[in-house]
Parts: sequence; C-alpha cells; structure tokens
Amino acid sequence: MCDFDALWADVLKIFPVLGGANAVSTDPVEEKVFENVRRHLKVLGSIDTFTALVDLEIQSAIRNVLVPKFWKHFHAGLVPSELQGGINDQALAIEALPDKNRLFTQFIDAINELHDGFLSLMQVKPRLIKLIGSEGRPAPNSVKLMQEDGIKNSLRDSLLAQLPPTFSVVVGAFYWVHFKLFTKASHLALATVDSDVFDELLCVGCNFDVEQCCCQRLTEMVNKTNMKLFEMNLIDRLTGSALTALIKLKIKEHINDTCMGIFDRSHLKQLETWLSDVIMSWLTNIFTEWKTKDSISDIEVPESVKSFKVKLTYFMYETFAQSVIGQFFSIIIDYPDSIPAIDDLKICMEKIDMRVYLTESLRNSLEARILHPGVNTMDILTGYVAAIKAIRHLDNTGVILEMVTAPIKDYLRKRNDTVRRVVTGLTEEGPTDLSEELAKGESIKEGKDSGTDEFSNWENWEPDPFGIDASIMQYNSSRKMRSADIISMVVDIYGSKELFMTEYRNLMADRLLAQLDFNSEKEIRNLELLKIRFGESLLHSCEVMLKDVTDSKRINAHIHSDGNRTENQLFDISSLIVSAQFWPSFNKESLQLPEEIENEFKKYTKAYEAYKGNRTLNWRTVTGRVNIEIEIGDRTMEMVVSPTLAVIIYHFQNKSEWTIEDLSSITKVPPSALRRRLSFWQNHGLISETTPGIFTLLEKESEKSQFEDMSLAEADEEDLESAMASASDQREEELQVFWSYIVGMLTNLDSMPIDRIHQMLKLFASHSGGVEFTQDELKHFLQRKVREHKLIFSGGVYQLAK
Repeated sequence: MCDFDALWADVLKIFPVLGGANAVSTDPVEEKVFENVRRHLKVLGSIDTFTALVDLEIQSAIRNVLVPKFWKHFHAGLVPSELQGGINDQALAIEALPDKNRLFTQFIDAINELHDGFLSLMQVKPRLIKLIGSEGRPAPNSVKLMQEDGIKNSLRDSLLAQLPPTFSVVVGAFYWVHFKLFTKASHLALATVDSDVFDELLCVGCNFDVEQCCCQRLTEMVNKTNMKLFEMNLIDRLTGSALTALIKLKIKEHINDTCMGIFDRSHLKQLETWLSDVIMSWLTNIFTEWKTKDSISDIEVPESVKSFKVKLTYFMYETFAQSVIGQFFSIIIDYPDSIPAIDDLKICMEKIDMRVYLTESLRNSLEARILHPGVNTMDILTGYVAAIKAIRHLDNTGVILEMVTAPIKDYLRKRNDTVRRVVTGLTEEGPTDLSEELAKGESIKEGKDSGTDEFSNWENWEPDPFGIDASIMQYNSSRKMRSADIISMVVDIYGSKELFMTEYRNLMADRLLAQLDFNSEKEIRNLELLKIRFGESLLHSCEVMLKDVTDSKRINAHIHSDGNRTENQLFDISSLIVSAQFWPSFNKESLQLPEEIENEFKKYTKAYEAYKGNRTLNWRTVTGRVNIEIEIGDRTMEMVVSPTLAVIIYHFQNKSEWTIEDLSSITKVPPSALRRRLSFWQNHGLISETTPGIFTLLEKESEKSQFEDMSLAEADEEDLESAMASASDQREEELQVFWSYIVGMLTNLDSMPIDRIHQMLKLFASHSGGVEFTQDELKHFLQRKVREHKLIFSGGVYQLAK
C-alpha cells in the first residue's frame, strides 16, 4: 500500500513549484528522495503525466506569478499620461521625462527580481532530468520544459503578451542614462573648463558632485542588468524598439547640434565616424561589456548588431538629407560658400531617393519666402538666379531645377516690372549676379539649335531621373532649357528676347536723356556684351542712339562756337538730337513754352539748319533738364528741374497769382498733371494755394517750410518720370495697326473666335510693318477694345458693338 502523503511530500521537496511556490529551494535533495519518487512513478506508470504536470505548473508560475510581479514595478502612474504615446513618440517621450534616474533604478530592481525567479525556475529542468533520466527514456517533445530554451521562450512570450504601453519609455530612460554614462569621456574631452571651476561642477554622467561621482558603480549596475537580460534572452525582444527609438533620437540631436546652419564644410565623414565610434561602440558595449575580457572577440559580437549598423547608417543619411533640404533656401542664398553642404546632399541622394521630397519642400519654401507682394522684384530675381546656380550644382540633369523654379517664373511673369528689373540687373554698375553672367559672354541658346544638338549628341543622352512626375514639367521646353545658361533662363520667363531688348532701349533712352555727363564707355561696354548675347540685329537701334548722343555733342560744340549767335542769347541751349525712327516712342505729353524762350529755340534751330543744310529740328520741349536760379525777396535758390517745372515758375515772375485753369491753358498741361507739378513749388515754399484752385507766389517766407532743407538732388529727382512709353504701351501701339483688319473681318463675318482672328491676321496682315504677335497679346488687345465698348465678347466670340 502506497503512502501518497509521504510520496507527495518527497515530490514537493524536489519540485516546490507544484505546491504553489514560485521558487526552488537551493538546498540539496537526498538521493533516496529521488529514488523513492522514481520508484513509485515507475510502479504507477505516470512518468509522462508527471512531466507534463511539472511543465504546466512551470508555465502557470511564469504567467500568473513571475510576470505579473514584474509588471507591478511599472504601474500606471510611473510615466506621466501626456508622455504615453505610440512607437513613433517614444523618442520624444524619453527626452521629456522629468526623472529618468528614478526610472533607471526602477528598471534595474524589476530585472533583478525577474532574474531571481528565472534562476529558480531554471533549476527545475536538471532535477527533472535527474529524476527520469536514469531510466533512459526521453522526455516527450511536447513538454516545453524539456526543450532547449523552453523556459526562456515561455518567459519571453508571457512578458510580451502583457506588455504595458509605458514600458518602452521606461526602457528608453534606462538606456538614456547608460548612454550618458558611456559618452561621459567624450563630453569631458570637448570641455574647456579650468580645473578650479571643474571641481565645482556636477558630473556630466551621474549629475552628482565630481567628488561624489558614482558613474563607475552605475556602469557596473548597467552591465549586470544587460547580462541578466541576455541570460533570459530578452535583450532583443523586450528592449529593441525602445533602444532603436533612443538611438534615432541621439542621431537627430547630434545632427542638429553639429550640422545645423553650417554650410561651408562637409559633415558626412564626421557623422560616419561618430556613428561608428559612439553609437556602434555603445551597442557593442551593451552586448559584450558584461562578458569576461578573454571571451570577447569580433566574431562573438551578435550579427544583429552588425546588420543594425547598415540600418542606422541609412537613417543617418536620411535624417541629414532632410536637415539639409529643410535649410536649402539658406544654402541657396549662401551659394557658392555653401557648396560643401550641396555636395553632402548629392552623396545622400545617390544612396537615398529624395528627389520628390526635395522638390516639394523647396517649392513650398520658395513660395513662402519670396513669392509674395512683400518682396520686391529684384530680390526675387536674385533668389531665382541663386536657385539656378545651387540646384544645378546638385542636379546637372536640370529636371529638379525645372520643377522647383516653375512657380518663380509664373509669379515673375505676373509682375509688371519684371522685364525692367532684369534689364536693370544686366546693366547697372554694381556687381550683380546678372551683370556677372552677362560679362561671361556666352550667346543665347535658341530652342531649335538646342534640339538639333540633342539629337546629334544621342550617344550621351540620359533619361530623366526615376520617380519624377513628368506631368508637372513642361516637357516640350525642358530639353532646351535644362542646358541653357542663366541669362537664357531669365529671358525665358517671358519667352521673348525681343521684349527684353525693347525694355533695354527704353532704359537706355531714359539714362541718355537724364544724364548731363554721359558715360559712353559704360554704355558701349554693355551694348557690346548684349550684342554677344542677343545678336547685333536686335541692338542696331541702340547703336544709333549712342551715335546720336556723340553727334549731338559735336553739333552743340559747333553751334556754341558761333560768336554771332551768342551775342544776344538769353541762355545756353544744349540739345540731344535723336533719330526718331530708332528711338523708343515718347510719352504723349505737351508743353507750351513762353514766347521769349521759344524764340531762343528758334534761333538754335536756324543755326542747326545752317550747319546741316536740308535738315531741321522738331523740339520735344517737355523732356530735358533746366538749370535755374530763383531770386525772391532775400532768398536765392539754384536747382536743376524739368522743363515743365521751369515754365510754371517762369510764369509766376510776370504774374504773381494764377488759377489752375488759366495756367493750364497757357502751358498746355492738363490740370491734374499741373497740380502735381505745382505741389513741388509748394513744398519749397515759393507758391501757396490761397484758395481752392488759385495759386499765389510767396514773396516772403512767412514760416519755415519743412522742405526748406531739401537737397538739390532731391529736387532734381522730384520729376524723374520716364519720358519713354513703356514696352507694353509700345506693343499696344504696334497692334493698333491691325484694328482696321479686325473691324473689316467682323463687319463681313459678324462674329469670330479669337483663334480664327489670330490665324486670319497672320495670313492677311503679316506684312503690316513686319509686326509679329502671339494669341495672348491679341487677347489683351481685344479685351481692351471690349472695355472701350468697341467690341462685344459673348459665348467665346467677338463682334462689333452696335
């Protein structure tokens, strides 16, 4: 008869876990106890059942006792609720933790307790083998306890099944402290603090006073904890995600601290060295530092660590590239000093495809920074030229450049002063990007020529980069513009170099009319550079204009040398004699000169006719500059003003009071323009509007004028309006030639769409002055006629107004 109570007592001596205990006694069990249990199990024939029972109890102890006890260390209030996020928020949550040292200690205590329970359970397997192994029968394969790493796998599965959301933040805090301890030496190497001050600072590793530093003890605690995690086969699955998040956070911090805003040197080599010397050394330390020095070798470093370096290198390149792209607007402005940063980004883009991200980010940055009314046109052009240079250095295919700069070209096309600003940038004296490009002397590339070169050089043809949306690009123009120089791309904003040359003529005419001392060398130099770029045919008129100035100087010198003419001369006249058909159209303004002044001009005309024979002069009296001296009361003023201003003040010397109507009638200046001119003399305290519409000369300065100290330069600039008609006004006048054709077509056909009007005008009226025009220009012209009530636009067709 078997005494089951005695037998169960012997079983509990060997396996206390069967009695509900979560630990195995370390006291040795006598051999006779094993013999007694083994004999009874053999008689009862229940060895397999007993083994399965022990296995179930082990798993139950892990699942219901050991694991819950471990998770109790990380209660819900341990991490603030606002820092409890998903995997993507782990790094931010770790950095924002208020007390990482407390979590560090909590994690170590929990691992120590878990490891003690794990060691106790690991003693079950050798006792079970001792119990049943002498009979020579193998344990069932279904028993996890008897499988290799069976208890480790059960422990890992149970832990992961009950994983709380805050645990990754706790693990991150533990390794955050460890990383701080590990990098303490590098922090000290970078510090340049006096020894006396250094003794008063806190340790950068443990935050204690330097004299009470406990970094060594904390490092030993970390190594022991890592060893225990490795023994339980938990270091990868339990800490992997938090460790990865922390490493990515440190990479981002290092890039921001060492690379942000520094574009004049390369950073990739330094980053690769830092990743290898710091991050990978730290990871290797986590997996190997707790081992004995004799057992450590390169072969024993886990393959997971070696393969992880590839992933971290990729992440480092990606993060660095995103940082550079985010600052690319500043890189564009600093070009060419920022070439090292562009070279780094080029290397990153060879490893990681970031073209789409770069294109979208840079387009958004440019639109936000420069494409708004608060930025003047010259600054936008400067940014456009800098963007062309920087992006071409990054991507020589021109595809990214075309996609990024398309919004800039569209925006500049809508600004009225773009053409004038471009021409000013090309020809002004200071060193500008456009003037430097002009000085290089490359000729403008025509679209048809570039297309021929593309097919003739087919052996070196390269496709567009992969991943670029071709629908965004203007593909027809991309091929000819990707290899174009900067001047060509600026001219391509409007697609017509004729328009630029017309505006250049206008600016040149304004300068020639405004400058009393003409600098012919500068203008001739600009003209020769432009001829290299745009061809001589478009600039023939400008050559004639310069010749007119030179001839005028010679003619003035000849007429002034005539002693008979200068005897009764009231004042000197120096004229600029222009060849009207080669100069731009003048503004349609008029000015009636006083009779005595007009007689002086007639004398000059007779002298010119005597010198030139069959030629005469038609004076444009509204354009020019007049040196005047005003004596009124005890005041004397000398200044240079426009002819209109001089005529106005001249009339006040004969009559001290004028109505706006009478003065307008005698000067032939419209009242609105006349009032604006009169305000100039009001500001100088010479004329006052005593009653509405009546202006009186002030003989005495009754009160100090706020403009009394105005410089002569300011007075001279008061009326510096352009004497030339704008390029758009001249174009409008050229299109006016076709108005009679349009009226005739609409009279005969009643109504026509714009495309048919355009086709017929090109067919029947192309010889009228040799003027060519686009459908868009025709549309603007017809819309103006609609506003003038000469045409009606309805249903997509134009017809004459009834």
